[in-house]
Amino acid sequence: MNIVRKDIDQVNLTLTVEITKSDYAENVDKKIREYRKKANIPGFRPGMVPASLVKKMYGKAIIAEEINKLVSDELFKYIRENKINMLGEPMPNEDDQKTINFDTQEEFELTFDVAVAPDFDVALSKNDTIPNYSIAVSDEMIDNQVKTHTSRYGKYIQEELVEEKDMVKGALLELANGIVNENGIKLDDATLTPSYIKDEAQKALFVGATIGSVITFNPQLAFQSEVEISSLLKISKEEAKNITADFQITVEGITRYHEAEINQELFDKVYGEGIVSNEAEFRAKIKEGILETLSNDSDYKFGEDARNVLLAKFDHLVFPENMLKRWLLESNEKMTAEAVEDEYPKIISDLKWQLVKDKLVKANEIKVEAEDITLYARKIAAAQFAQYGMVGMGDDILDNYAKDMLKKEDTVKGIAERVAENKIFQIIKNTVSLDTKEVTVEEFNKLFEA
Repeated sequence: MNIVRKDIDQVNLTLTVEITKSDYAENVDKKIREYRKKANIPGFRPGMVPASLVKKMYGKAIIAEEINKLVSDELFKYIRENKINMLGEPMPNEDDQKTINFDTQEEFELTFDVAVAPDFDVALSKNDTIPNYSIAVSDEMIDNQVKTHTSRYGKYIQEELVEEKDMVKGALLELANGIVNENGIKLDDATLTPSYIKDEAQKALFVGATIGSVITFNPQLAFQSEVEISSLLKISKEEAKNITADFQITVEGITRYHEAEINQELFDKVYGEGIVSNEAEFRAKIKEGILETLSNDSDYKFGEDARNVLLAKFDHLVFPENMLKRWLLESNEKMTAEAVEDEYPKIISDLKWQLVKDKLVKANEIKVEAEDITLYARKIAAAQFAQYGMVGMGDDILDNYAKDMLKKEDTVKGIAERVAENKIFQIIKNTVSLDTKEVTVEEFNKLFEA
């Protein structure tokens, strides 16, 4: 077997695989013997079918199958050994391919088109400048986070006097002409919150009431919503549309939510026992967490800007457009020629960025270890808990959460890619000049509106 390379230009080449009978004959004979053992042909006992008959019936298909396998193996071996940075896959040549006839030929030539990645160097230096944003933490942001913690770790307390946001519980009776309607709606455990009442006059009937107070009100006037009326009276929305009567409720319970006090008990609940010992340390710890989140946001923006700068730096690169479009069209049954044309610019942008990253990985010997993946999974877990105000989670909880995440192969692959990309961005950040600017979170968010 022989493979002949022909360079068309810097990003296109052909590989012609020259095959002689000696390259495939042994494997074909072996396959015919295997077919002979398995063939079930009338008139012959199993395993006794003449080889000549098997060859006559299946020989052409066997030769085609063996040549296809041989060509595929040798072609990719050649590409690998000759370090051809191929894009996509080899495609049968449409111009120089000679006609093949398995009935008459014993020697074959198969020609393939190969798309090659453009050759370039990623040489970064301090002459390259990339924006870098430092997001300031305001007192308001810290105050809001303090509020989140005090709200999350608060508790419900029974009160004696109704305030607007309290939950009022009591026996509810439907009235008719000012007296209890014996055939009307009766509930022993009705609950409502005055702050949800739309009509101010109706709301005022509850605010200031005490345990034992009997309040007469009109649900239709109070809520003006079939959904809320049906929820209060435990009836359907259709039935709620027809409710016009007054009701009376005897207040039996007043429940108010009290936010947690800013004290040691709160500090221990948020960050663990003894980690924080006073309000100043508490706010400093909160600021530290906010900075970490903002740093992640800043890193994301740096990644976007770094990609844009590097893509612009290599805007001159030429790609094998015709070959790539042909491969995209033939490798995806759902892809249309119109879709290829529409998506091609983005595909090339993504491909160019991938090539840049590959070169940086190779040049800097970047590796992603199992420990890197585990640490990143823990970071994701901590961030997800933090979204719900759950910070300072124990290592065992984060470890178990991360372990569950990493049971999925796709998740592991995705995390590995993100870890590698983060390492790439860190190398870029350490190599180029940074145009660092401190901005408020509002100014930072506006950067994504353009």
